[in-house]
Amino acid sequence: MNFDTRKYVIIVFILTVGIIYTIRLFFMQVIDDTWTLRATEVSERRKQIVPPRGAIFDRFGTKVVSNRTYYNLMFVEDDIKHLDTAAFEKLLGWEKGDVKKRFKEIVIEQRTYRDKNDGYKVKPNYQSDRPYAFIKEMTLDEIAKIAPNLYKFPGFYEEITSMRSYTYPNGANIFGYITEVNEKEIEEDSYYRKGDNIGRAGIEKFYEKELRGQKGIKYIVTSARNNELKPYMGGKYDTIAKQGPNFRLGIDIKLQEYGEKLMQGKRGCIVAIEPSTGEILALVSSPTYDPNLLIGNRNIKKNYPKLILDKDMPLFPRPLAAEYPPGSIFKLLQSLIALQEGVITPESGFPCNKGLVGCHPGHTANNLPDAIKFSCNPYFYAVVRRILQQGKSKNVFADAEIGMNKWYDYMMAFGLGQKFDSDVTGLRPGLIPNSAYYNKWYGYHRWAFSTIRSNSIGQGEIKLTPLQMANVACIIANRGWYYTPHFVKSIGGKGSLPQFRKKHKCKIDRKNYDPVVEGMRRAVNEPGGTASRAKINNEQKIIVCGKTGTAQNPHGEDHAVFISFAPMDQPKIAIAVFIENAGFGGTWSAPVASLMMEKYLTRKVKDKEKEKRILEATFKN
Repeated sequence: MNFDTRKYVIIVFILTVGIIYTIRLFFMQVIDDTWTLRATEVSERRKQIVPPRGAIFDRFGTKVVSNRTYYNLMFVEDDIKHLDTAAFEKLLGWEKGDVKKRFKEIVIEQRTYRDKNDGYKVKPNYQSDRPYAFIKEMTLDEIAKIAPNLYKFPGFYEEITSMRSYTYPNGANIFGYITEVNEKEIEEDSYYRKGDNIGRAGIEKFYEKELRGQKGIKYIVTSARNNELKPYMGGKYDTIAKQGPNFRLGIDIKLQEYGEKLMQGKRGCIVAIEPSTGEILALVSSPTYDPNLLIGNRNIKKNYPKLILDKDMPLFPRPLAAEYPPGSIFKLLQSLIALQEGVITPESGFPCNKGLVGCHPGHTANNLPDAIKFSCNPYFYAVVRRILQQGKSKNVFADAEIGMNKWYDYMMAFGLGQKFDSDVTGLRPGLIPNSAYYNKWYGYHRWAFSTIRSNSIGQGEIKLTPLQMANVACIIANRGWYYTPHFVKSIGGKGSLPQFRKKHKCKIDRKNYDPVVEGMRRAVNEPGGTASRAKINNEQKIIVCGKTGTAQNPHGEDHAVFISFAPMDQPKIAIAVFIENAGFGGTWSAPVASLMMEKYLTRKVKDKEKEKRILEATFKN
């Protein structure tokens, strides 16, 4: 065979093979759907299993947040044959036209939005062979009404899901709530898929990655219409979904419940902390709401707008985000700094000069404990003047700046003017001014103590959150140290996060706390003390140490403030109570604190008259 003949044979062979492959490819892609079906099986064989979220318990083991079974009514459009919409609407109890309207909503819900330089672009993402939720979050009673007749409507089926359940209608601002993830969150974390839930506030948000658990994977062989045929490889590669670990909180849910009851009809908050650990025992924000109102997207859509528009702001976490003037409770810190700086001694006395500033009648502050007992304003003007104007410079303005910066450093050591590194979300830092603050406000070296003297008694520019106020009580109860206030006691039985086991020491010597604690004891337990209503009268003879405050309010009645701890030695609870527009702290906030401490320490309240008076009290806003 010559060369030309061989050449033609090769050309014919190549053309023949090409024609055969072309015909076969045409047959596979256009006529025979076997390979299309197999491709669908491969692409659709991975199914994620979402586990229930971790359960949450209080400090005594009472379950406060759990999971409850709900149902989604699912559908696959390609499996629906000749849907009788009228009959289906009757089964669901819907109005005429609602079914078609719902189908259109689902198509819109599946759109994705991409942020481009020229604006948002809409990308259709609905696929008729995929399952979608027609109705979400149905209760057992709701699904039971339609399940017996669901077989009449091919393409629809029920799917089990779970949602949160709150044992008590309390602690909403502690627990937070969950909603569906948005597209941005899906893009940022590959764990999530459309329709998954995520924590939006409180503990649910801060501990989201722990609470959500670990998804499982189920590999299945499906038909082209996404119907499950069998486990892939007999389930060899499946993984089990793992529920999030159990959480143990420092919260005492019964104390939380009682605190919310006491604060009904009032605006304000209660923060109770165990001084020895920093664990928050109760965190009451009033007015509040039942956390069950925000279970599931159906409830959120109905109730969230009402809550957000409520003039009483139940969604606002007052203990964490409200920044109030602390009033006279701030005198305790001024006392500690003055003692540490050596500008006073426990025996130092100053005249109660009411011409300088208004004060309570009928007392003489001959020493520091009595000054605290009577809450003498002129006394603490004199104390803070000595802190700020120590004669370090001949220039009175430069001298004030030196003293102010030293004072500021002490305040930072107390954890004020900054956010705690805590598991408490929604925190605000409050405000502790320094020399730079006043130089900007008044001008460089154009201010001195006389300019900012209102700070001496917790007014002026000073702002604290109630959580910070309660932590001040912890510092004094511990005589000079604190743990960062936090909610979670343990995760899966392994303890709290490391930052909550770090002891923060303040810049005050241990001995300087004794006269301050003694003053707080006298304020509650001796005649003439401003906090006599905080006394606990029972067989156990619990000694309460406390300090009242009245925070000026330019917009109405003053606010009532009180911080305290008990017992005096080896304290088990420190507490701050802030009631807006209630007037004097000793009249209203002190008895609230007393009732809370008695409830926690003895598990009951003996003084029913005191309790009745608080429960019946309401204040104008």
